[in-house]
Amino acid sequence: MTQPPPVPGPPGTGDTHGDTGDDPRHQTPYLLVMPPTEGAPPPMVWPGAEGAPAWAIPVSIPPGTRGYAVFIPLVPAAAGPPAPAPSAPAARSAEASAAPAPTVPAQPGTSIPTQTASVRAADAVAPATEPPSDAVSPPPATTDAAPAAAPAGQPGNAPAAGVPAGAWAGSGASAAGTPVTITQEPVAAPLPAPYRIGVPSGAPAPYRGYQPVPRPPSFLDTRWPGPAPARDRAVPAAILAGALGVAFFVPLTRTGIGWFLGWLALTVAVVLAVRRTGAELPRADRRIRAGWAAASLALLSVLAFRNAWWLVTFCVLGALACATLAIVGGRLVRSILFSLVAAPFAAFRGLPWVRGHLRAPANPGLVRRVVGSAAATIVALIVFGALLSSADGAFSVMLDEVIPKVNVGTAFRWAFLAAVGGLCAVAAVYTLAAPPDLSTVDRPGTRRFGLVEWAPVISALTLLFGGFVAVQFTVLFGGQRHVLRTAGLSYAEYARSGFWQLVVVTLLTLAVLGGVARWARRDRAVERHLLRVLLGLLSALSFVIVVSALSRMYTYQKVYSFTGERLFVMAFELLLGTVFLMILVAGLRWRGAWIPGTTVALAVVMLLGLAVLNPEDYAARRNIARYEQTGKIDAWYLRALSADATPALAGLPDPVRRCTLSWIAKDLDEPDPWYAWNLGRVRARAALDRAGPGAVGGPRDCRAADQFDLPKRRR
Repeated sequence: MTQPPPVPGPPGTGDTHGDTGDDPRHQTPYLLVMPPTEGAPPPMVWPGAEGAPAWAIPVSIPPGTRGYAVFIPLVPAAAGPPAPAPSAPAARSAEASAAPAPTVPAQPGTSIPTQTASVRAADAVAPATEPPSDAVSPPPATTDAAPAAAPAGQPGNAPAAGVPAGAWAGSGASAAGTPVTITQEPVAAPLPAPYRIGVPSGAPAPYRGYQPVPRPPSFLDTRWPGPAPARDRAVPAAILAGALGVAFFVPLTRTGIGWFLGWLALTVAVVLAVRRTGAELPRADRRIRAGWAAASLALLSVLAFRNAWWLVTFCVLGALACATLAIVGGRLVRSILFSLVAAPFAAFRGLPWVRGHLRAPANPGLVRRVVGSAAATIVALIVFGALLSSADGAFSVMLDEVIPKVNVGTAFRWAFLAAVGGLCAVAAVYTLAAPPDLSTVDRPGTRRFGLVEWAPVISALTLLFGGFVAVQFTVLFGGQRHVLRTAGLSYAEYARSGFWQLVVVTLLTLAVLGGVARWARRDRAVERHLLRVLLGLLSALSFVIVVSALSRMYTYQKVYSFTGERLFVMAFELLLGTVFLMILVAGLRWRGAWIPGTTVALAVVMLLGLAVLNPEDYAARRNIARYEQTGKIDAWYLRALSADATPALAGLPDPVRRCTLSWIAKDLDEPDPWYAWNLGRVRARAALDRAGPGAVGGPRDCRAADQFDLPKRRR
């Protein structure tokens, strides 16, 4: 270790003589103050002599904490005769006027901060005086060597560490090398004011404990932090109103107008809550969200007119999907899929935010008046309703139809629907108050595939599809004889055998087109032209495959009868063909961001179109027409149709009519409450009333009608 240059002492001091520096108790500590610096601190020069003692403070640095350990040495002070103890005011004055020790000299190539200083822990030593009567004298201390003569004004001894400056005074010094006994007596001297260097003297640094490494911000922190806490009781009130509307109107086990009314009440409640806490959205975005909300209501209105289980199921699912788009606002494929997940997540994430609104200061008088008014209304309705019901039988029947019967099942249904409606309202209000930023979700993909990766695959698929389409044209123009001669199957069996395979091919082709359009490079002109040509050819050939699949399904239904499910599959295949046409249009200018949203909108139009068509009634009428022409009918299938087909089935002759109406008549025996009103069931009941009670049969009639069940029989 190279010894640095000596540190100069305070003004008026000289070198330290003797070996008082061997005992840390006889040294005056200095405090090195380092200013905060960016990055690693500059190197520090040891201020004392080589081998001089110093106190080292052990520092524990937790993993991940950025800090540096600082060692504070005790620098030996110059020895000298004791100075007279000043009075308290003089001590404070001298303390204030004392000059700090010179700074530590900088080494070559390093820079020492300008605020570095050495501060004496004590500036004055009180003279030896008689100790006060209540002072206790410590035992005399014996040293091996006395300090040599020092210049005037320098203290001969430094107080031990931890003893205040001026609390002890030495009695003198002897010749060098001669052991002497020094008696130190306590003196009453005021403590100096603490020095304020960085932090107040004597104030320990606060212990902050273990500081973990901060984790990087997540998607929720950066893109969806959620709305700020608020206190407004109008938001919980609107959510409660929407939940109660869903619980009161929706007939959970039946189709009816209550589905539309419950969703309408929920929508109105959300709109009222969002008007107070909603974020400011662009006008175009607001219109798109309003359009999805209207589409959701339109799909649920189908349940007031139709009863086909598969149709109403798809309508409910479509309404929920449109509601998520109205809440979250996805437009591209990834953001649309994100919306389907984000809306249920927001329903539970927003519960603490809604609960925070309940902490708003309430108006006791207003609450008391509202509760009292509600209680008075309920009591009045119960009392007067009971009296009027007992006074008139017709009015009593009307009340029984309007007021639902309360039992355990009804209470459970209300609780379940209220919970679902409340969660939907929470998801909508919480998300619309601070919508997520979908820019990162819809960011364009990295163009990682070059011509070598994607061109051979698309070229091979194009050639394969071209060969398949050529065969389809041969079958189309060759007809049934060509199929019987080449495939060995009937034309209907040939049509049925390949439909589902073509549907799978269509879906996989859409996935391939989407992946190539997203990840294929098109930086060069040759890449853009080749990609446009190959994808265009593949889309055109796929559209021909869709037309072939539709032709096969229509041919199969002409032979084996129409069903509602087959009509739905045909409508879905027609939707896929429309998507291929949109891809062809978008490929002209490489702008296809509008395709995902348009596809969802076309799916809504498809469901509404099927509702207008009334597929089960259409299937029943086509089967009746086939029965009149060929004498063949699938009575067992027609018996399982909903009330939508009852008016058409009521015109069949017996025993087919008695079989086909046997199931639906049992379902229509139970009357519907007002919130479960359905147009299809109203028409079905009217048709049964016109047909009379003899038009409804049982299992025996179905066994008699089994002779008409072609091409398959059921025993």
